[in-house]
Amino acid sequence: GMQILFMCIFTIIFACMGFLSPKNRGYLLITLLVLYVLMGIVAGYTTAHMYKTFKGKSWQKATTLTAFGFPGIAFTVFVILNFFTIAEKTGDAIPFHTMFTVILLWFGISTPLVFLGAFIGYKKDAMEFPVNTSNIPRQIPEQPWFMGTFITLLIGGIMPFGSCFLELYFIMSSVWRHQYYYVFGILFVVFAILLLTCAEIAILYNYFKLCGEDYQWWWMSYNTAGSTALYVFGYSIIYFRSLEANSFASYVLYFGYMGLVCLMMFLMTGTVGLFSALHFNRTIFGSIKID
Repeated sequence: GMQILFMCIFTIIFACMGFLSPKNRGYLLITLLVLYVLMGIVAGYTTAHMYKTFKGKSWQKATTLTAFGFPGIAFTVFVILNFFTIAEKTGDAIPFHTMFTVILLWFGISTPLVFLGAFIGYKKDAMEFPVNTSNIPRQIPEQPWFMGTFITLLIGGIMPFGSCFLELYFIMSSVWRHQYYYVFGILFVVFAILLLTCAEIAILYNYFKLCGEDYQWWWMSYNTAGSTALYVFGYSIIYFRSLEANSFASYVLYFGYMGLVCLMMFLMTGTVGLFSALHFNRTIFGSIKID
């Protein structure tokens, strides 16, 4: 999630500075790919540091999953969708030498950077918490109905999606209708509002959970903020009705790529929610004075 987050931040900054032209989509895709590869060191560092903080014992396994988990899923989906493009005999198919270059970037640069970042992160001291926790888990009382998993997923994504859905229409029109997108300054502001809203909704539900004496806040914070991606995918279904799709391959390509984008968004926004809730918990428990 941190890898995708930093990739998006730097891409939008470069676009705002004028380094990326909307007329040349190839440069934009190359920039996204290169930045994602280089940000592998951030992903490795974050994984190892957090894993050490929560007293994990198999940091090599966690690092390996970081290096090959999402990239493996994305590459597999990309190859399958590329076969559909080839079957349609269109000029949008990616040649195999380009695929080979992507594999070299993945194994030759991204993976070593992930392990380098993990080495640095594991050597760093674990994050300190302001209070000590008991090894004996407390019994969690019955929670109110609106703190259920389904309800939190349903409500959690409304506000973040509402902050960006208008700009999402223009982005999707740029991607699927080949329209030019120039307002990167507005995109930067909307992106910042999206991240801020995800952080706020995760902190809010985290506070409700702590008030209900439920200490299992970590996955709830992740999923609550990440549920924004569910609304984005639902919006993509509605948007698809405005496109002129006349073949099975069109359905597969559209929903395949949108599903992959929504998975990336789930990982990114979920990470923002998790770290926001973690920072909030450290702050409020650090303010407790024990006499």
